[in-house]
Amino acid sequence: MMMEASLSRRDFLRGGQKQKPRICPPGVVLSDLAACSGCAKCVETCPTGIIAMADGLPSVDFSVGECTFCGKCAQVCPEPVFATPAAQRFGHVMAIGEGCLAFGNIDCQACRDACPTEAIRFRPRRGGPFVPELSQDACTGCGACVSVCPASVIEIKDRATEMQYA
Repeated sequence: MMMEASLSRRDFLRGGQKQKPRICPPGVVLSDLAACSGCAKCVETCPTGIIAMADGLPSVDFSVGECTFCGKCAQVCPEPVFATPAAQRFGHVMAIGEGCLAFGNIDCQACRDACPTEAIRFRPRRGGPFVPELSQDACTGCGACVSVCPASVIEIKDRATEMQYA
């Protein structure tokens, strides 16, 4: 019995492929997707192109851009998927990983420049470039910082989990 390999050579050499969690469009929680018919109207109407279909359901991919919370996806949806059609934030926040270039003494502030809510600020430190600090209260989870990060270290954290430990 032969099994087909599910990893590409690159993913194999990197130690396996990480399963990305599904990021629902703004105003949608995972349980709401049960009502989704898979029509993909939200994909077609998203002006930034961040919504794609994954396994027949909409999923957000911040590597291609950010959510502007325009609400067009909720307006065109024929099903009761969007519980909060005028959502202005996601249920998650962003987190800056340890691989950030600033932590390695390389000056980079691309995430700060891209953040529309100024949730990312850089504080000075002695002997090196400024280091990032993220205000979870100001972060809407829009993903603007994800696609511009040259080190790809911006991660998504559950807002409820992050607030518990704050």
